[in-house]
Amino acid sequence: MDLLFTVIVLTLLSGLAMPFGALLAKIEHIHPSWLKSELRHSVIALGAGALLSAVALVLVPEGTSNLSPLSACLAFTLGGVGFMLLDILLKKINTPASQLVAMLADFIPESIALGAAFATGSSSAYLIALLIALQNLPEGFNAYRELKDGSSMKSISIISSFIGLALLGSLSGILGYTFLYDLPKVLSVIMLLASGGILYSIFQDIAPQVKLEKHWSPPLWAVFGFMFGMLGHMLMH
Repeated sequence: MDLLFTVIVLTLLSGLAMPFGALLAKIEHIHPSWLKSELRHSVIALGAGALLSAVALVLVPEGTSNLSPLSACLAFTLGGVGFMLLDILLKKINTPASQLVAMLADFIPESIALGAAFATGSSSAYLIALLIALQNLPEGFNAYRELKDGSSMKSISIISSFIGLALLGSLSGILGYTFLYDLPKVLSVIMLLASGGILYSIFQDIAPQVKLEKHWSPPLWAVFGFMFGMLGHMLMH
C-alpha cells in the first residue's frame, strides 16, 4: 500500500509539471520580445532533451529486456508509425489541441510504466518519474500556447484542465502497478510503442522549432535536458 501511495503521489507531481509549464507560458509576455522568443525555443529544446533521455536511458533498455530483437523493433516502429498517423489526423481536422494530444500520448504510457516499475522493484522507477516531470513542463508550455492561440478557452480553463490531466496520470500509474507488474512483455511493448512515438515527435514537431536565427543557446538546452536524465541514471546505478 505504501508503494501504491508513492506511485500516486509521484505520477501526480510529475503530471502537475503540465499546469506549471502552462503558468510559465502565461507570464512569458512580461519579458522583452527577444527574450520571449529565446525562452520559447529554450523550453522546447529542454523538452526534446528530456524526451530523448527517457527513450535512451529508460524506455528502450527496459522495453528490450523482455522481447526478442524482432518483436522489439516491430513495437518500436509501430509506435513511430502510430504517432505519424495521429499527427496526420490532427493536421487534417485542424484542431488546436494537437500538442495536448501528443503530450498525453507520452504521459499515459510512461505513467503506466512508472507504476509497474514500482511494483517490480525496478531501480529506474524514480528516474522515470523525474523524466516525466522534465518533459511535461515544456509540453505543458507548448500545449497552453497552442490552445490559447487557437481556441477561445480562457487561461484558467486551460490550466484547470491540465491539473485534471495530472490525475489521469495517477490512474495510469495505478493501472501499471496493479495489473501490468506481472505482464513484463506487455509492459515492454507499451514502452517501445511510446519510445518510437516520442522519437518521431522529437524530429517531426520539436527539433525543427529549436533553431532560432542568430541565437545559439536554445539547442544547448537539449543537451541540458539529456544531461539531467543521464545524471539521474548514473545516480540510480
